[in-house]
Amino acid sequence: MTSIAERRAVVRRTPPLALVGAYVSLTKPKLVELLLVTTLPAMMLAAGGWPGTGLVVATLVGGMLAAGAANTINCWYDRDIDRIMSRTRDRPTVTGVIAPRAALTFGVILAWISLVVLGVFTTPLATALAAGAMLAYSVFYTMVLKRRTHHNTVFGGLPGAAPVLIGWAAVTGSLAWPAVVFFGIVFCWQMPHFWALASRYRYDYFRAGVPMLSVVAGPVTVARQSAAWAWATLAVSLLMVPVTAQLGLIAFVPLLALGGWYVYESHAWLARIKAGVPDRPMRLFSVSITYMTLLSIALVLDVLF
Repeated sequence: MTSIAERRAVVRRTPPLALVGAYVSLTKPKLVELLLVTTLPAMMLAAGGWPGTGLVVATLVGGMLAAGAANTINCWYDRDIDRIMSRTRDRPTVTGVIAPRAALTFGVILAWISLVVLGVFTTPLATALAAGAMLAYSVFYTMVLKRRTHHNTVFGGLPGAAPVLIGWAAVTGSLAWPAVVFFGIVFCWQMPHFWALASRYRYDYFRAGVPMLSVVAGPVTVARQSAAWAWATLAVSLLMVPVTAQLGLIAFVPLLALGGWYVYESHAWLARIKAGVPDRPMRLFSVSITYMTLLSIALVLDVLF
């Protein structure tokens, strides 16, 4: 294990630009980007059009900082198991490029800045929802549930879907059924998305002692539950049109087609597992990302046109 002195030496030797990049990596930019993909459609649905550039920028920046803060604290706390897992062993909190105390301080500072930005430029409800999401992910999910129960992914899906509610509340200062339904879509969508990823790295999670569903249950069970949640994603998504006055066929057709595609790919994963051929869980993972991106685009286009 690297000593404190050695880690400090690593930090001193790290070029400034590389150190900045290391801090950015703690925020998990790709995950943050995926979360923010759902924020803008929620804001436009709430406003019935473009909600204003200033508000959009403030909400996206505040949301980005909030998600980055939660992810950074996650990296700080999980550095012991990140060291064991091949997917995470190069994180700067593991390699010593960033000291644990510095990572925690950075995460807390990001959290406070995010709340200031949202508090000044959006609404009290949006700010409170962001604070709740950060607390739910960085404390209740990361520190309490992740290492104790295979239901961790389901609970982690709550803060994961929070950007929808934050975006809606930033515009209106309240919540409504379209926001709740959109939240439900993102929540259900996350189960196949993350279980596919956890299946790809099931041995890593096993070695780290993290009871992901893919560790405590067989592949068929994981795929069956993923398919069930994919069906739930489709069912909830079809509710968007009846509960949202400004949506029509421009949104309904993609919602139906994309949801059907998600269901098909989840069942294809299950079929590969049952057939005893390479199950390729990352195919479903990749499809899930495309699904959410295209769904968000479809919602935006329907609002605009």
